[in-house]
Amino acid sequence: MITQGQTKPTVENLYKCPVQVSNHRVSAVGTITATDGTVITMPAPVQYGKGPIAADLYNECNQVTPATAKDVDASKVPVVEIDPDGEVITGYIVADNYFEMYVNGKLVGIDHTPYTPFNSAIVKFKAKRPYTLAFLLVDWDEQLGIGMELFQDNPRHPGDGGLIARFSDGTVTDSNWKAQTFYIAPLNAPDEVVEIGNVHDTTKLGRVHPVAKKPPCADACYAVHYKMPDAWQGAAFDDSKWPRAYEYTDTDIGVTALPAYTRYPELFEGARWIWSSNLVFDNVVIARRTVR
Repeated sequence: MITQGQTKPTVENLYKCPVQVSNHRVSAVGTITATDGTVITMPAPVQYGKGPIAADLYNECNQVTPATAKDVDASKVPVVEIDPDGEVITGYIVADNYFEMYVNGKLVGIDHTPYTPFNSAIVKFKAKRPYTLAFLLVDWDEQLGIGMELFQDNPRHPGDGGLIARFSDGTVTDSNWKAQTFYIAPLNAPDEVVEIGNVHDTTKLGRVHPVAKKPPCADACYAVHYKMPDAWQGAAFDDSKWPRAYEYTDTDIGVTALPAYTRYPELFEGARWIWSSNLVFDNVVIARRTVR
């Protein structure tokens, strides 16, 4: 499905930070009609406000900012039951910008802050192996519908995404996960996306900043969208033909000075930042891993 240009918001802002912070961005939601007549929710059909908000690890808006990992208390985080005879597993998560996390199809936690300031989260669930983790990941648009945001005084700069997570049973984000993309922008033309089987390839545009191309199309940029498959959250969904997740460095993601992440190295030890093959142009990604 192909769209061109920005869309007007139907929801001006999902969340407003109640305190003064340095980098609060509006998380708008809208709809746009593709060339085939399909009406698409932008940037993604999210469950924000309809499910459990994940507990805070670090959140400036809620003024939860532990100084070190030793100061983090996860004892009061509610446990979401998947299997009554399962193991209680604790997870620590950072997403750029937004995540929804499912276990065996059940919604366990929604990111508190859809856009910025950057926050991090704690989740707990009770499950037995094998179980399937599934994340909806959104790199939110400031220029809704064309995958652009304000960066270095440029309001039409392509953004980027990222997910890192570590769980108490030893599960971490890495290239063993699957990651498929469903919204790609900004594009000078739709044919910049090359379909190779189940891969939606844009590597010729550059995969990370600063080498990724900055398209000159501005508000006339195109976006390519793919329909999300039914039941992608569940354990029975077949992701065997999806591409593997790509691993990225802290520098790639731009988080070398992000306190929501860098204050707690012990909590993310062994985990890698992941996304699809293009950190910059892929804006909505589903990442999955079955833990055996």
